[in-house]
Amino acid sequence: MLGVQNILFWIVPATAIIALAFAWMFFKQMMKKSEGTPKMIAIAEHVRKGAMAYLKQQYKIVIIVFIVLTILFVLMAFVWNVQNTWVPFAFLTGGFFSGLAGFFGMKTATYASARTANAARDSLNKGLQVAFRSGAVMGLVVVGLALLDISAWYIVLNIFIDSGDKAHNMAIITTTMLTFGMGASTQALFARVGGGIFTKAADVGADLVGKIEAGIPEDDPRNPATIADNVGDNVGDVAGMGADLYESYAGSILATAALGAAAFMKPGETNMQVSAVFAPMIIGAVGTLLSIVGIFAVKTKENATQKTLLSALGRGTNLSSILIMILSFFILKALGIQNYVGVWMSIIVGLITGWAIGKETEYFTSAAYKPTRNIAKQTETGAATVIINGIGTGMLSTAFPVLTIVVGTILAYLASAGWDFANMSMGLYGIGIAAVGMLSTLGITLATDAYGPIADNAGGNAEMAGLGEEVRKRTDALDSLGNTTAATGKGFAIGSAALTALALLASYIEEIKIGLIRLGETTIHVEEKIIPTATATLSDFMTYYDVTLMNPKVLMGMFIGAMMAFVFCGLTMNAVGRAASAMVDEVRRQFREIKGILTGETEPDYARCVEISTKGAQREMLLPSLLAIITPIVVGLIFGVSGVMGLLTGVLSSGFVLAIFMANAGGSWDNAKKYIEAGAHGGKGSEAHKAAIVGDTVGDPFKDTSGPSLNILIKLMTMVAIVMAGLTAAGSLL
Repeated sequence: MLGVQNILFWIVPATAIIALAFAWMFFKQMMKKSEGTPKMIAIAEHVRKGAMAYLKQQYKIVIIVFIVLTILFVLMAFVWNVQNTWVPFAFLTGGFFSGLAGFFGMKTATYASARTANAARDSLNKGLQVAFRSGAVMGLVVVGLALLDISAWYIVLNIFIDSGDKAHNMAIITTTMLTFGMGASTQALFARVGGGIFTKAADVGADLVGKIEAGIPEDDPRNPATIADNVGDNVGDVAGMGADLYESYAGSILATAALGAAAFMKPGETNMQVSAVFAPMIIGAVGTLLSIVGIFAVKTKENATQKTLLSALGRGTNLSSILIMILSFFILKALGIQNYVGVWMSIIVGLITGWAIGKETEYFTSAAYKPTRNIAKQTETGAATVIINGIGTGMLSTAFPVLTIVVGTILAYLASAGWDFANMSMGLYGIGIAAVGMLSTLGITLATDAYGPIADNAGGNAEMAGLGEEVRKRTDALDSLGNTTAATGKGFAIGSAALTALALLASYIEEIKIGLIRLGETTIHVEEKIIPTATATLSDFMTYYDVTLMNPKVLMGMFIGAMMAFVFCGLTMNAVGRAASAMVDEVRRQFREIKGILTGETEPDYARCVEISTKGAQREMLLPSLLAIITPIVVGLIFGVSGVMGLLTGVLSSGFVLAIFMANAGGSWDNAKKYIEAGAHGGKGSEAHKAAIVGDTVGDPFKDTSGPSLNILIKLMTMVAIVMAGLTAAGSLL
């Protein structure tokens, strides 16, 4: 069997190389397209320079944070002996590849927007093809780099780690690999929060002053904030989302591999354990190959409706999902996984859960359906009713995804564990493999997400370059579709975060076990019984640390965790407010002091607006990001393992629901505005349109800053707890 396992394992690094090769091919194909007129080229160059300047500044701050954390991990590993000596290096590579994925995706997007606008001059389908294939560069780079990082670390650790027992070896390898997830999560949170603050400060400033006060169209070249707005789409929605889903994808695979190592850890018997560790990696790799197949299936016809465009993108994702459903069965059978039929059913549950959350998000955010149209209707009575209706719609929209995750989690658990809840380890493995199933076709799912900001920038380029009504009509259709796919992608990311976080909770206990062994604690006392630490079950540790609702440490941790989601959102929302206020003041100043802007005789000072957004984002992103890292450490040092379990449970439950609410409310406000701009309720320039713009500006930080950052917050806090498990196991104040 080990021969078959080893052969199948090499699919993982091979697929990583294939994915990166296709990403390069799509990038080169896009670069061969014309950027259009000199005006279009100049606009695209402004956006490129602004985006790269911002990212350079962000990486400077992130590097400082990584240096400090690496020093801490070096002390933990080499001085205090409470962590594996490979952890500092794994942490750094996770952050590096996460940042690299975002960088490549953003670089592609800044070159693709003008080319998309130029292609839309010929036809809607050509515009869709350029934008989607460029988005596919992001999707394939993310999964390619993640699979490369995972497979490389497994090979290295398998060579160098030797604990004397092969079964225990595999547990150490997989939990060590989990720590590079913390590096990815840390970089992702900075990218999401910083990029989100940048983009929404510019967007709110451009809309409030440009559209409402000056009465000029969106993306009008006379608006000083319009270049900053387009830069923000790239640094927030492309670089931020790429880093976000890189860590989601890697985290789901690594958490499931760690659970597989724990579920089958029997001294002297590693065959089944190796299969359980390899399964999520191989399924992710095969899903990536099928994503490439799905990418080639996306095309549409001229004059397509929103539903037709959605169907075109759905055709590719559905094809990839159906194929992975079929092939994953044969992968599990070939690996000889225990209860492979049940585990396969867990994968199907994950895929269906992801599809269902996507459809539910689409229903609540697309202008093709009733909820968003109801918000648009409320614009006839003013901005206040738009905001009230949008908040109410966002709150109602949480019910279906939450119930979907609840049903999906239970079914995934039961399918793998058995219908009597008897085998907890296998049940948790089933939940982890469901998350892997949900993210297995991330290559194409992320392509549909990254497509959105490219289409949005294409619309901006078309408007600023004066390409005419027909071209703008096509780019508006692509942009509106992008709003829905972006909202769907956020729902997908949030759903996968919930499943992955559940798997990571179990991985935390496994890391505590390894930490106790490292500290010389070879036995634990459970209900007057002495149990060897190495063979103690998850239930044993729950009893040992008194992880029950009657333990005040658990309850205090839960309250702090639930609070963290709201404090984090409050900090990021206020950060956007402060940065947007500075942007509004600057745009008003330029309109007032620079003569000839509104008549088109003088070009605005675009660079000043980019600078304001950059400084605001860099200043404001530190506190919420560092708070997410520090809180699990402090709670662990004060309340111990039981307090940390409560903390992680609290932030998972409240953060998951809050993230859905914010993403869906923001998406529906945005598309209600787009629906009116297409001609409903008086169209552009009407009082209804102005009310819709206010709703959209409120929704901007909901859907693009605070909401999508929450799923990273959930996983980062869990990852920090895992990395700090050795320190927590060493003792706490209470």
